[in-house]
Amino acid sequence: MPHITYPLISPVWLEQGLLPDLPDAQTLDWLFDEGSLTRRLTAISDNSFSVLPLFEGWQVLRPDECAALELPLGVQGWVREVYLRGHGQPWVFARSVAAQGSLEAGGLNMDELGTRSLGELLFSDQAFERGALQVCRYPRNWLPLVDQADDLWARRSRFVRGGLSVLVAEVFLPKLWTALSTRSENN
Repeated sequence: MPHITYPLISPVWLEQGLLPDLPDAQTLDWLFDEGSLTRRLTAISDNSFSVLPLFEGWQVLRPDECAALELPLGVQGWVREVYLRGHGQPWVFARSVAAQGSLEAGGLNMDELGTRSLGELLFSDQAFERGALQVCRYPRNWLPLVDQADDLWARRSRFVRGGLSVLVAEVFLPKLWTALSTRSENN
């Protein structure tokens, strides 16, 4: 079962031009890079990248997810929560969701991904169009218990192919910033 409890107030997801305060340059670069996060993590981990599934299953989507996918509240969807890891360390917590009806009509078998990266699949299929990147400070109680912290930056975007719409949120964990810092010091 996922470790989600809903905060009293959903986070406000904003595009870059609407952010009242910008994060540091490195964080900003990672938040708004429009390329494949999987490919970028694979490169900086020297091909020691892996996906660790934490939860996959049907559940009612959160209100902010329904809004982003233009769905009524209370819609059932497929939820996939994973760690994107470098050198076995969790660098990113990712949550991907799609409405049940959209998945059934769209031919994407999210339930068969296992340890494969959804991002790699989305970026390899030219028919998917990516919407605008939005960012927020992710609610700590939406994270796995071991990674719960305040003020972690997250980004999300919507991928659309015909009637299929998938929302992908990615939370940048402290171990990523540590790995990037160590990498910079060694180069």
